[in-house]
Amino acid sequence: MSGRRILAIFRRVAQEIRRDHRSVALLLVVPIVMTGLITFIVREGQTPVVEAVVVNRAGLPGVVVADALRAALEKDGGTATVVADEATARRAIEDGTASVALFLPAGLAQAGPTTLTILTDGLDPFGEAAQASAVQRAILSAVASLTGRALPTIEHTTLYGTPTDDPIAPFAPAILGFLAYFFVYILTGVSFLRERTGGTLERLMATPVTRGEVVAGYALGFGAFATVQVVLLLAWGLGSVSVPAVGPLPPFSVGLGLPIAGSPLLAFLVILLASLGAVSLGIFLSTFARTELQVVQFIPVVIVPQFLLSGILFPVSGLPDILQPFVGLMPITYAVDGLRQVLVAGAGLATPALQLDLGVLAALAVLFAGVAALTIRREVA
Repeated sequence: MSGRRILAIFRRVAQEIRRDHRSVALLLVVPIVMTGLITFIVREGQTPVVEAVVVNRAGLPGVVVADALRAALEKDGGTATVVADEATARRAIEDGTASVALFLPAGLAQAGPTTLTILTDGLDPFGEAAQASAVQRAILSAVASLTGRALPTIEHTTLYGTPTDDPIAPFAPAILGFLAYFFVYILTGVSFLRERTGGTLERLMATPVTRGEVVAGYALGFGAFATVQVVLLLAWGLGSVSVPAVGPLPPFSVGLGLPIAGSPLLAFLVILLASLGAVSLGIFLSTFARTELQVVQFIPVVIVPQFLLSGILFPVSGLPDILQPFVGLMPITYAVDGLRQVLVAGAGLATPALQLDLGVLAALAVLFAGVAALTIRREVA
């Protein structure tokens, strides 16, 4: 392979991308905006206000529970109202005047297990789960007052992680890894397709340039912009600069200030290797597409399964057994795990788990680049 020819291809690709302002914005600006939006939603999200109705069939003990529930919910702006019967409670849920209905059974204060029924409309599972949890905490407080014994308080601690109450901290590795991978894939796939359909790639391959040199040159070009993206994304995510009040403007911060237990350089290395893998994957898959729409159509086939099976949305340990073998085939799995090792556990290069993640990401980037070099076609698509 000729280094001079590879560098010539690299310079041409870099100039083409630099002139395409929309592609540059997609790669450098959009990930920052999206991470900022996600962080803002998680950090500033409001706890759902619980508006409960209570059907008391338990007599005096039920009155105690209803009063305790009302006192607990009013601290967060909620309410608890006692209604006559189940039909009234159901109508309140249906017309939206209440979000939760609680049914207190007869014999509430008697010895033995007791079942309390909570009714919601079932249209917002996540919001309703938060509301049901608030009701359960209030009920536990009422039970403690009925029995005269204080219930134990559960405190959750973790072996790893920085001492922070920031709610975005557990999600940061997945957000950074996935967004970097996704946007690099989109830019590479679409841009390389334009090179094919525009005839540029055909003209290159009519010269002594080999397929390997073509892939290496394009990978360097796209990889350079991917590197810039990773630097900006990490600087934005991990850094925070406080700006004092100026005139009518209140003080504010630039950057998310995500907590990190390990080395930022190792986090950079993990995301960079994942992005280079996305570059190789984009080049490889674009050889099978004839239009930009077809490149996008690969997203449900290639990106969405990784989103679902890589521990971003669902914990890997909780996936069905039949899906477990596919987890190890997903590149984003190793990017997310590597970032968790660095950002949360403070892992270094001597950590075997991080070594495995880095090795697999590097191997996948080389593998996809090699396969792409074998699948490039000489004819114009």
